[in-house]
Amino acid sequence: MARDTTDFRPIKHRDELAEHLAEGNKPRDRWRIGTEHEKFPFYIDGNAPVPYGGDRGIRALLEGMQRVLGWEPILDNNRIIGLVEPTGQGAISLEPGGQFELSGAPLESIHQTCREGNAHLAQLREIAEPLGIRFLGLGGSPKWTLADTPKMPKSRYEIMTRYMPKVGSHGLDMMYRTCTIQVNLDFSSEADMRRKMQVSLKLQPLSTALFANSPFTEGTPNGLQSWRGEIWRDTDNQRSGLLEFCFSPTFGFENYVEWALDVPMYFVIRDSKYHDATHVTFRQFMEGALSNSVPDGWPTIGDWANHLSTLFPDVRLKRFLEMRGADGGPWRRICALPAFWVGLLYDDAALDAAEALTKDWTYEEVLAQRNAVPAGGIAVPFRSGTLRDVAREVVAISRMGLKNRDRKNRDGYDETSFLSPLEEVVARGTTSAQEMLNAFHTRWGNSIEPVFLEYAY
Repeated sequence: MARDTTDFRPIKHRDELAEHLAEGNKPRDRWRIGTEHEKFPFYIDGNAPVPYGGDRGIRALLEGMQRVLGWEPILDNNRIIGLVEPTGQGAISLEPGGQFELSGAPLESIHQTCREGNAHLAQLREIAEPLGIRFLGLGGSPKWTLADTPKMPKSRYEIMTRYMPKVGSHGLDMMYRTCTIQVNLDFSSEADMRRKMQVSLKLQPLSTALFANSPFTEGTPNGLQSWRGEIWRDTDNQRSGLLEFCFSPTFGFENYVEWALDVPMYFVIRDSKYHDATHVTFRQFMEGALSNSVPDGWPTIGDWANHLSTLFPDVRLKRFLEMRGADGGPWRRICALPAFWVGLLYDDAALDAAEALTKDWTYEEVLAQRNAVPAGGIAVPFRSGTLRDVAREVVAISRMGLKNRDRKNRDGYDETSFLSPLEEVVARGTTSAQEMLNAFHTRWGNSIEPVFLEYAY
């Protein structure tokens, strides 16, 4: 999750909310790729979860990373809960159950993204191995119950933990027992944002299917390929899901603002203290609902930015677009996810082709995909074929986009090679989750323990 910000400029006019989003408009030569990936820490001895405290806990891991990287600590009530690169080029943060997240720097190519991920994992191993800790690349916690899962000491998570059971059946599972790979991408204008938002919303269920990697819960198969995808179907439907209004041909920043204004808040921060604001919407906040109960209880730009970071639609709009549909996975997937979306959205010919392919897809059709892919993966029927047929076309379009970008590494290779894991899924007709399930029922001998060896970084 995003690091909370403070920007004390008061919001004077409602127009400033849409203007804040429009400040993300960038010319093409300033478009960047920001990749985020989460993983589950576990003790090698017994494949047990890692708590925050103690000589071999998450705090010790963060302190070790601070020594290696020289990054600045992020503190919450004087407890280290993350690190940030001094110039803002990347951060390490904790998800509620101790999932370790790298929020990567804004980079120009997938080659750089992959090097960044590999360097991070190497640095992490250097600190973690002496502590007896490794990391697991899956979309869902495969073994531990919610009660087994440790809780990280972050104020916003305390508020969310109280609130989530009131608004959905899977909110705590989402917080404590899932991991994702996500990419953040730029747009040049409101019209460019609209095209990219609409194409990526329509293709997000396909991304969930291609990256499906969470078939186990509490030590046994859960009947799904993407348990994480199923969790998001009932986490907090006021702030998450597939946004129908974004399908409109006139969709723009103002429409997103209108929706976001009526979503309940989580918190406001004043003097480094988190105040629970789950009982009001941002619109009510602007009308003075917190003016008597919170110090300086009128909204600031920082409050708006934080509120936007607590909305969880399948594609999230901030001053960039966040692709949110994929399960966490092995290290090759960390490069494949940004490659997939960059290929589709950062080349004009590819975006035209993706838009043409999905142009007549209706909200109802995409919602049906979204509801079916957690169990069915790429075998889900769609029109006259299956999502595997769609995937074949979409991955080919992405490959074309990456080829057209022509960003080569030192050895002269372009970015298309990073799509290999997805091309393998399409060629095989089976997802990573199905491959794991096959292993579970055969060579793993119906034991979950081998996953901690084969899917560790």
